[in-house]
Amino acid sequence: MNLENSNTAKNLEDAFGGESMANRKYLFFSEVVKQLGMADLAKLFRETANQETEHAFAHFRLMHPELVVGDATKLTDSEKKAIASRCLELAIEGETYEYQVMYPGFAEQARGDRDDGAVAEFEVQEKESREHAQIFRKAAHNFGLLTHIENHHAQQYGEALKALDGTAPVVKMQTGNPATQKWICRQCSMIYDPVVGDVDSGIAAGTAFADIPEDWRCPICGATKKTFVVYEEAAAA
Repeated sequence: MNLENSNTAKNLEDAFGGESMANRKYLFFSEVVKQLGMADLAKLFRETANQETEHAFAHFRLMHPELVVGDATKLTDSEKKAIASRCLELAIEGETYEYQVMYPGFAEQARGDRDDGAVAEFEVQEKESREHAQIFRKAAHNFGLLTHIENHHAQQYGEALKALDGTAPVVKMQTGNPATQKWICRQCSMIYDPVVGDVDSGIAAGTAFADIPEDWRCPICGATKKTFVVYEEAAAA
């Protein structure tokens, strides 16, 4: 079903928002009446909240069919990563909108209303949304790093398979140039490329491995710099 530029797309988005809000509202009500000692009513609100969640999920599946997982066992690693990456993209998009547009705008309006309490609340939420976006962005960055790692693993397995067939091993060598010499983590196989750097960790592109601070750690597994060794690549034919 093509929902591009349709009223249904907007209606699904509104319905998703409404059902999601109802879920959190009923959970809040559940906590309120629980404090009042009304256990049965608290249970009713929780059960209804769960039902609203299922309604919201149904709407979201229609909005994003690319995220619907049937039999996960039939998906390739690349397909799984593509789905996870899409989730991260949407999460980053939402959190970034919140801290760049929504909460700053709300805070500004609250200042105009001279509502100091609301200003403080919106500023707190803006900070939290910014932190969430940074977390999701970091995760997305790590997926990019994992792509190179899995490629490295695939190459290793391919070489091992060829060796079983009697093919001579691939000749590998170091580049000898610090500006392009890659290093690999012995713990998780994360590959540091000086051309790219590790911007999320404050390491600018073009930084040779030797120039990285000694307290730098692998962005994937947290291993120390000493855990890395020179990465040897296949020699050019």
